[in-house]
Amino acid sequence: MSIRRYLLLGAIGLFAICTTSHRSIAQTASSNAAVIATTQVPRHFNGAVQSGLATAMPSSQIFASPLRYDDNWNPQPYLAQSWDVAPDGLSVTLHLVKNAVFHDGQPVTSEDVAFSIMAIKANHPFQTMLAAVEKVDTPDPSTAVIRLSHPSPSLLLAMSPALMPILPKHVYGDGQDLKTHPANLKPIGSGPFKLTEYKQGEYYTLEKFDKFFMPGRPKLDKIVVRIVSDPNAALVSMERGDVNILPFVAGVRDIDRLQKASNIVVTDKGFAGVGPLNWLAFNTKKKPLDDVRVRQAIAYAANRDFIVGKLMSGKAAPATGPIAPGSPLEEKAVDSYKVDYAKAAELLDAAGYPKGADGSRFGLTIDYIPGADEQQRNVAEYLRSQLKRVGINLEVRAAPDFPTWAQRVSNYDFDLTMDTVFNWGDPVIGVNRTYLSSNIRKGIIWSNTQQYSNPKVDELLQAAAVETSPEKRKALYSEFQKIVVKDVPIYFINATPYYNAFSRGLGGLPTSIWGMMSPLDEVHWETPPKT
Repeated sequence: MSIRRYLLLGAIGLFAICTTSHRSIAQTASSNAAVIATTQVPRHFNGAVQSGLATAMPSSQIFASPLRYDDNWNPQPYLAQSWDVAPDGLSVTLHLVKNAVFHDGQPVTSEDVAFSIMAIKANHPFQTMLAAVEKVDTPDPSTAVIRLSHPSPSLLLAMSPALMPILPKHVYGDGQDLKTHPANLKPIGSGPFKLTEYKQGEYYTLEKFDKFFMPGRPKLDKIVVRIVSDPNAALVSMERGDVNILPFVAGVRDIDRLQKASNIVVTDKGFAGVGPLNWLAFNTKKKPLDDVRVRQAIAYAANRDFIVGKLMSGKAAPATGPIAPGSPLEEKAVDSYKVDYAKAAELLDAAGYPKGADGSRFGLTIDYIPGADEQQRNVAEYLRSQLKRVGINLEVRAAPDFPTWAQRVSNYDFDLTMDTVFNWGDPVIGVNRTYLSSNIRKGIIWSNTQQYSNPKVDELLQAAAVETSPEKRKALYSEFQKIVVKDVPIYFINATPYYNAFSRGLGGLPTSIWGMMSPLDEVHWETPPKT
């Protein structure tokens, strides 16, 4: 999300960086290490049972996965040195490397792969991701055969580090609940780095795993991740060179500030797989929003171009549909709802909501996720003035915290709400959940909280989920996108402008589709930082 904004704030404020001297951090960096500052607070480190950026970043360092991906959406060998998809699409055979061991020295075998896949299927919040998996056969220690109830073209992408960490069965297979397993905070994986220290809410330390199965990697000896509740403190520390990497920067002013620093490299590469979308969601079962003409009218009045170009200073790419820009499945030929007040007024009149004597038609309330002003509150405030132009009185309703907002939205206690949701690479993983009528699940945030139901959309998504022909699959998703944009359960605004900042002199930067949620085993110092 998925964007899991509630993970963005830590508990310790500026203290986390300020209590560590500039000298000690510089010494860490100069000893072939890198320091990362983040506002992301991990609940734990096990990405098999927890989604989100906060867990995925460390989990992808600690645990290896069957595959990894390059920046062109191509799968690359990882724990699986090769793989075969059966002609009927009903099985995928993984041929594992034979030199991989866990951090405790135990070998990685097909039993671990089978255990992990079934554990993820049972426990991960993305229930559609491995829905097709029936079982995993293990004919020998180096071969795992994934058996499917139907073809699953999204399965290979689901084998990425952020989504399919391979757990040691001898640690996690002891019968304890995986979601609360004590090893989640003291994890043992087979990835390039091992967790050596964690002070909850303050920092964690990852050290090079000397027996990592990929020769010559990782290239860093240590990664120190410092958790900071104050984004501005993290920004200052990046500018001063106290830290070397600042990931997931979303504030447009912060991005602009970092881009002006001569000692920093700033890039928006590394988020294509995440596919973060910022949008306006409608409660489609609540009058007057149950009428598609009202939703279309609001879309025509919203003025995406101004929001993206002015409010976000051009740092965010406009989004016009449910599949994020940068995805090979994005359909660009959809109605963009260019601002048209006359058209909006015409639609509202036709829907039976004429202007009254005071120029008003009706009132609505808009919610937003707290703590993300540029993408959420500021847009909500702007929409209030825009909808006033067509006779809609919009009240902006603040929530004191994320749980309050999530409870309102998941229980349908809203008219309109701003939201940020991730595509997670393949529509089956991160898109279907928002539009399938079968996923209207009261009380569950980031399900189909719009209560949107269209039988044709259900049919298209179900067909695309099993379609193995890339051309036919793309055609199905294209039709799906056109229907959703026309039905407007959601007005799409922009791709959340995530950027990563790196100290100049770092090489091997993570710019694949998963960025900082991929292994950092190639990151190295080309030019050591000055101390």
